[in-house]
Amino acid sequence: MEKQCEKGMDYGMIGNCRSGALVSSKGAIEWLCLPKFDSGSVFAKLLDDIIGGSFEILPKNCLDISQKYDGYTNILITRFKCREGTFEVHDFMPRYKLDHGNYYAPPDLIRYFKHIEGEPVFKIKYDPKLEYAKYPTKIKFRTNYLKAQTAQGDYDSNYLYSSMNVYDVMCQQPLTLTKDEFVLISYNQKLLDQTVERSYTKLTRTKAYWLTWSQRTTRFGKYNDVINRSALVLKLLSYQKSGAILAALTTSLPETIGEVRNWDYRFCWIRDASMVVKIMTSLGHFNMAHDYLKFITDILPEKDERIQIMYGINGEKKLKETFLDHLSGYCDSKPVRIGNAAYKQKQNDIYGILMDVIYQHFKIFTVSLQHSEDLWTITRNMVFAVERNWQKPDRGIWEIRQSNKHFTFSKVLCWVAVDRAIKIASILKQHEKIEEWSALRDKIKKEILKKAWNNEKQAFTQAYGESDLDASVLLMEFYGFMSGSDPQYKSTVKAIQKDLEYKGLMYRYKNKDDFGEPSSAFTICSFWLVRALYMIGEEEEAIEKFDKLLACANHLSLFSEDLDFNTRRLLGNFPQAYSHLALIDTAMLLVEGKLSKDEELLKSIQ
Repeated sequence: MEKQCEKGMDYGMIGNCRSGALVSSKGAIEWLCLPKFDSGSVFAKLLDDIIGGSFEILPKNCLDISQKYDGYTNILITRFKCREGTFEVHDFMPRYKLDHGNYYAPPDLIRYFKHIEGEPVFKIKYDPKLEYAKYPTKIKFRTNYLKAQTAQGDYDSNYLYSSMNVYDVMCQQPLTLTKDEFVLISYNQKLLDQTVERSYTKLTRTKAYWLTWSQRTTRFGKYNDVINRSALVLKLLSYQKSGAILAALTTSLPETIGEVRNWDYRFCWIRDASMVVKIMTSLGHFNMAHDYLKFITDILPEKDERIQIMYGINGEKKLKETFLDHLSGYCDSKPVRIGNAAYKQKQNDIYGILMDVIYQHFKIFTVSLQHSEDLWTITRNMVFAVERNWQKPDRGIWEIRQSNKHFTFSKVLCWVAVDRAIKIASILKQHEKIEEWSALRDKIKKEILKKAWNNEKQAFTQAYGESDLDASVLLMEFYGFMSGSDPQYKSTVKAIQKDLEYKGLMYRYKNKDDFGEPSSAFTICSFWLVRALYMIGEEEEAIEKFDKLLACANHLSLFSEDLDFNTRRLLGNFPQAYSHLALIDTAMLLVEGKLSKDEELLKSIQ
């Protein structure tokens, strides 16, 4: 039973591909980890309203607060309209290219206070609670900065600089804004004077970086804004240093309020990241693919090394899961976890999903000899792994913790792995492998068609010999295992929709798992249904469902992992890469062949 909790997912995300933060619609920073995504938190009010820590702006006589992104950038603008005047806070984490080609992306967050009119008055509540608030955080006043520090644990620290009086900031004294000001939070002590001019320069250069990046994103007619915003989110979830891509920015946001499906998503799942890379490549962002595949080749140094389903953002292989019992959790939903025990699981679908990205890489890019050889070695090793494992049960895409099954989706993706390996072998003219692998591909497909089909349901089911249905099976068409016109696929789509759709949203499955029956809608599955309906010819229904689904996003067009069936409330970790990549894929499908307004204009005058 869901607990009553008024807290919503009304956050915007900022970041610089090193770390990220969540800023509420009221302008409060309620989640920030420094110096990187998976570090201990500086602010974690998201997970505990009382002791988590935050950075809040408390305006006097406030009449209205509004929020938006600064165009196609990851700079978030919160506007405060007060009786005494109006001001904006431009929140960002610096990111831009330096003259020598490297990126400037320090573990910094800047709040640029832009004076609009009048003399607005506000207080700042600066309440850092380092290391997930496990130990007391003390704030020390220095002449031109504040130092927050723990005296236990890892003895963590960070620094606050401001053009405003830092003592007044610390003591929550009223501040009157008559000109532009700034606050900078950094993991490092600064060696140069921090000024308004310096902060403004960083703001303008960061804005230029994001606008340039967005300019490279493929443009569409309808849905261009939501596609671009989702692409910006996915870029924010990439970790520049290693090429890893996070599943989400947060940890332990519950799938259902008051329940225990609370996981740490600040890691790189091979499945999620590979799907992100495929989508981003289709939008023209090739560097993400290059960086990610380097990450893959770096973490697989040995030919016979087993591929884990997930890794730390620096390639860490052990992701021990622990509980933070001192935190109450989001809306009192315990436990709060750091680390993720799922890294030990066996999930056979990852071979196909990764192979699909490698094939896309070979098909699109001119690949160096050394890089080709590295990827060909990975390709051969993954086919070998599929040969050894495809007939064995696994935990599946949904990471069932207590039971192994012959999941249909896992089997289909084993087929995908071999299919794409054959295509890669053809590109590389490795003819001796094509015949060998073709026999394996045919064998896998024959078994799936026989064992996954349920005559009574007239559908391919979640697992061999079972009657339960699963939304992941909708992806049979997406990965080329079946065509949208195949009668068995059409029948499967209709059966899954009838069984798993509720109030216009989708369960991923309805059968009991380790924690009982799922009670929330899985956002990505609702997008999958839209795609599947479109591919079987139900185009009008698909477009109608997609538009209604877009309306479930928050005020900044951001999605989490789950949705409440009744209220459409965002649930689960946020923002979720899975949800946004599916949004992009579906939107691209629905507008396929349609030109943007700019493109139509150009065409008309040619």
